[in-house]
Amino acid sequence: MKRRTWLAAAALIAAGAAAAAPDAQRILAASDAVRNPGRPFAVNVALTEFQDGKRADSSTMVTYSRTLSQDAQFATLVRFTAPARDTGKLMLKNGQDLWFYDPSTKASVRLSPQQRLLGQASNGDVVTVNLARDYKATLKGEEDVQDGDRKTRRAWQLELAAAVPDATYARIEFWVATDNDQPIKGRFFAESGRLLKTVYYRRYARELGTERPTELVIIDGLNPASVTLMRLTGYTEKNLPESWFQRDYLPRFQPE
Repeated sequence: MKRRTWLAAAALIAAGAAAAAPDAQRILAASDAVRNPGRPFAVNVALTEFQDGKRADSSTMVTYSRTLSQDAQFATLVRFTAPARDTGKLMLKNGQDLWFYDPSTKASVRLSPQQRLLGQASNGDVVTVNLARDYKATLKGEEDVQDGDRKTRRAWQLELAAAVPDATYARIEFWVATDNDQPIKGRFFAESGRLLKTVYYRRYARELGTERPTELVIIDGLNPASVTLMRLTGYTEKNLPESWFQRDYLPRFQPE
């Protein structure tokens, strides 16, 4: 009888612990909502590459993003604004397709999301992505982690495994603040298991109703002296027509 009582109590404790455990996919979706507005928007993106602390290259663009399908994944149109050699060029992410369009040649070519755009920033880094749609999250634990401003924060540690063929990375280790769902840090891996980059999300500011990261620090997985800063400014809610996000519309696109 005592053994039955003990087993019943153990089962109740285990059930209570399972019920109390946070849901990893919910945490990831909540962090997505911090990174991305839930309505069509435009934002200015500035990339600056540093090698050994010295500025090496830079690029600026405007990204236009909105959801088009029921799975709530974003489509993104990127319009390059600098340097002069790239002004007017476009990049389009819609579903599994990523296209680059050059108005001087009127040709559009398919790109890989993993291909580097500038420094440590890849094509897939500058388009808007809901990670919860592309990755299966597993909760690894809760721990203190240093953020991009070198402050210690309590965070959920998530393990993300690619769940769709066009996911930019094969695996991600991701830390999300336990108190407000803000993404703190990510480690991004190739299929081989090699660490490609570490990203810190920092300089939170109120944009379109929520505190969002306005700067990403992207550090090379092999060479920590190779760093790229991605700055996000001027979030604006936009009425973006679906036609903008079709490949055959790229030659007709006119900036605002």
